[in-house]
Amino acid sequence: MSPKRKITKSGAVVYFGSAHVVRADAAASLPAKLERILNKVDLERLCQGAWVPIKMHLGGGLGYTMIHPVFVNIVVKAVKAAGGKPFVVDGLFGTIATAAERGYTAETLGCPIVSAGGPYDAHIVKRKVNFPGLDEINAFGAIWDAPCLINFSHIKGHGVCSYGGACKNIAMGCVDKLTRGRLHALSGGIDWIKDRCRLCGRCVKACDTGAVSLDKKKKAVSFFWHDCRFCAHCVTACPHGALAIRARDGFRRFQEGLAVTTKAILDSFDQERILHINLLTNISMLCDCWGMSSPSIVPDIGVMASRDMVAIETATLKAIEAQHFIPGSLIGNRRLMKGRHLLERIHGKDPFLQIRALERHGVGLSRYRLIDVS
Repeated sequence: MSPKRKITKSGAVVYFGSAHVVRADAAASLPAKLERILNKVDLERLCQGAWVPIKMHLGGGLGYTMIHPVFVNIVVKAVKAAGGKPFVVDGLFGTIATAAERGYTAETLGCPIVSAGGPYDAHIVKRKVNFPGLDEINAFGAIWDAPCLINFSHIKGHGVCSYGGACKNIAMGCVDKLTRGRLHALSGGIDWIKDRCRLCGRCVKACDTGAVSLDKKKKAVSFFWHDCRFCAHCVTACPHGALAIRARDGFRRFQEGLAVTTKAILDSFDQERILHINLLTNISMLCDCWGMSSPSIVPDIGVMASRDMVAIETATLKAIEAQHFIPGSLIGNRRLMKGRHLLERIHGKDPFLQIRALERHGVGLSRYRLIDVS
């Protein structure tokens, strides 16, 4: 069992660098603030001369709003200066194979780019977990075998869990397709509502596994559940609301499953050798896994770093305020709904459910102390 972190009454430290630039000087810009934050987090203790995985999501397709290589290069240089040997890692080989199309190369990042499960996504470590519908996870070996971890996450919305950040980068990005499917399945099945369907085929185009098919002669939409990974992309893509997640509160189980998986993976590390970095720029409505980008829903906020995942996720969510919503940034004819948080008003799900689940499973504490690094 990994050792517990020492947390003061005021909570874990979360370092914050604002995206606001006070003068026309590179030293006042966001990348420079990230450099100064990294000088405060004791990377020498994290690295200890080892190979250091920098876990990221490298996007796909025509996506262009993920973490810019400039920020990655800064982290890479800081790790090298601390005596570590960095490499960028993502979960599936298919993402690595196309990463150069989105500007991610060994030359631009300053270090190798590695698939967490190897070229066949087959280097996995099976671990038992105790959650209904999820009794086992297949963690990728390059993460599980590592002695330390930098969890570098791009913040965005998500159709199933409302919010994608540090937790999702671990829970969905460090496991194989089978485990991802089991996690998504916690949200419930998908119902086709015939009288709403216009047979437009957008659900078919949105499915990257070919699990959704359209028969215009029979005027029907059908699912091949063997290939379905329950990502709900088809549900979000439908402009007529003809597809719906079956379990009304299934997203709560999905949030819980993310927390359980994250706990299992992070427990493989000494907690003092983990650093979470959240980049709050280009915050869009949907996850980067869509292979596309859409407008930012709020102006760029900045960057945060902390040893405690729950603390940094809490601080991140609190920084995304509804009053800063950018009109016209939602996809299609979507409109804001009722809710306390902006992402809840967009997706209809409370993003803090994820925080409470993480805290309940002992990943960290939501109490934090924000330190501004200007």
